[in-house]
Amino acid sequence: MGAAALSALAVGVPTDVLDTPFFTRMTPVRWWEVPVLALTVVLTGLWVAIPRPAGDVRGRGGIVGSVTAAVLAVGCPVCNKVVVGLLGISGALGIWAPAQPALAALSLAALSAAVVVRWRRRGCGSEACTVDASTPRRGSQSHLAEDLP
Repeated sequence: MGAAALSALAVGVPTDVLDTPFFTRMTPVRWWEVPVLALTVVLTGLWVAIPRPAGDVRGRGGIVGSVTAAVLAVGCPVCNKVVVGLLGISGALGIWAPAQPALAALSLAALSAAVVVRWRRRGCGSEACTVDASTPRRGSQSHLAEDLP
């Protein structure tokens, strides 16, 4: 629950999707930004809530990158100084703003994938998910080696 609240604050406050006195947004919040924020919060909370094996640190960079992409996706296009510096105001509104929904979709897809991967790994311990090399995997070509002279 704490991770979900933290992600809501990390994404919602600096983008001013959650209205606070700390930031002023130059463009109004678009209809799709609130659901993207809500899904980001839910998926981040799920990712953190899924137990992982002790010592498993895989996926942390991916989740941080996905949440960062969500911030860029729901942020005000003309409030982003880097975008304005590279594209100008007209480029921020004409190029960056139309690309933001696609970035939001990619962010949510990456977060969803991270949740699925963590869910699948949840039972893997030091011995629970080891691969047995003597058992051929489906689709493997190991049977061809027996036919060679």
